[in-house]
Amino acid sequence: MNAIQKYFRYRQNLIDQYRKGDMTKREYLQKNYEAVVYGNIGPFENIDTVEKALFNYQYYNALAKEQKQISTTRDMDYELKHDFLQQSNYYYNKKDRATLAVLRMLDYKGAKAYFIKMHSKYLKGRLFEIVIEEENIILHSTSPLILKLLREEGVFCEESRTSVIDEYVNHRY
Repeated sequence: MNAIQKYFRYRQNLIDQYRKGDMTKREYLQKNYEAVVYGNIGPFENIDTVEKALFNYQYYNALAKEQKQISTTRDMDYELKHDFLQQSNYYYNKKDRATLAVLRMLDYKGAKAYFIKMHSKYLKGRLFEIVIEEENIILHSTSPLILKLLREEGVFCEESRTSVIDEYVNHRY
């Protein structure tokens, strides 16, 4: 088993603990963040496998969420808060590149995508889910470019649906 596979096994263990209620969403996010940042695996410059693209997706998603979380610190200077939010957006853009790499490598085969029903007014009609069941892949994005490509490929359903991981995506942290 290679390092990426070990990471994904560990991540699945974290997900199982979260689902059982053994850890909060914030604890899950923190442990996942630590695993990707301190795991000495990536990120990968050359994304030549789906596995590497999925790791980069997780890596940049963890960094983006961490920066966004830091930006919510009470009494933080506006400019510093703005810097953390910009860094978060930078990482989300890198995550979207990994998403595109996955979709292109799989040639969109088996992909289905749709907006997800969100409690957050900010994310309603913006956050969409990409599911590739055969590969057991669930991705999320708000990228207008990815949305455009999914529509062009004919894999985007315009009706909003409940996320396959609704309890997770609609749970605040």
